[in-house]
Amino acid sequence: MASGAASPTAGWGELLRAHARRNAGAALAAAAALGASLALLGQGFFDASADAVRLALLGGAIAFAATALGAAPALVVRELPQKVEDTLLGWAAGMMLAAAAFSLLLPGLEAAEALTGSPRLAGGVVVIGMALGVLLMLGLDRFTPHEHESAGPCGPGHERCGRLWLFVFAIALHNLPEGMAIGVGFAQADLSVGVPLTAAIALQDAPEGLAVALALRRAGFAPLLSVAVAGGTGLLEPLGALAGVSLGSGLAIAYPIGLGLAAGAMVFVVSHEVIPETHRNGHQTAATLGLMVGFALMMVLDTSLG
Repeated sequence: MASGAASPTAGWGELLRAHARRNAGAALAAAAALGASLALLGQGFFDASADAVRLALLGGAIAFAATALGAAPALVVRELPQKVEDTLLGWAAGMMLAAAAFSLLLPGLEAAEALTGSPRLAGGVVVIGMALGVLLMLGLDRFTPHEHESAGPCGPGHERCGRLWLFVFAIALHNLPEGMAIGVGFAQADLSVGVPLTAAIALQDAPEGLAVALALRRAGFAPLLSVAVAGGTGLLEPLGALAGVSLGSGLAIAYPIGLGLAAGAMVFVVSHEVIPETHRNGHQTAATLGLMVGFALMMVLDTSLG
């Protein structure tokens, strides 16, 4: 047996420890990010206002509904032309990037500057949050068993999971940061931040839900099961929103850090997963144009709703 490898009969704990030993740097970074995120979540758990929690749950529910509605056409449609699917995913990527910039990073910088009185310190505070979000998502990607349609299964113990569960875990890595972003956006019960952010995430969740359901159908799953799984994973949006509203409540400095964390997590998902997926079939131009349209639409939404 290779050094650091787990035995074939090892439990999940041993599998994770063996995987961590083989990826020591990533494990330490992910553990630090997870610890900091849990500390932020814990300090704000009991301080979030009732209005903020209500708005966050409503925003998460809207995103869940958009995911479910987006997946529904897969009941009767087995596949879309690949160019159309890549363009729609590019559009979703543009919405997510613009939401990270206009609805998370800019409000985060404003809130941090109001606290520190310095643009440089404000930038540092938000960058710390972004780093936490990136490290957290990197840790989830490295240490969660999941499967991507193009890259195949990965993560510790993936060979022990059914293919359906691997798809579910992969979708969870997309939906959790989106829900967290909604929650952080409403942490101060500020509609000018939360409303355009929720609108952006809901609009991009519809094509994303359809793409996931079609991917499940291509993998051989029944239409109803594909739609139920793709739509049901949207339940992570309100759950993530609860975590996000706790992250951004409590200490005043937690709000800009939380906004930066959500932005970093979303940008990571777009760069690491969504854009490569849209470029692997030779439709880079169509996907890029879709991204630009999505980015511009979100910019207009933020201006008009914010």
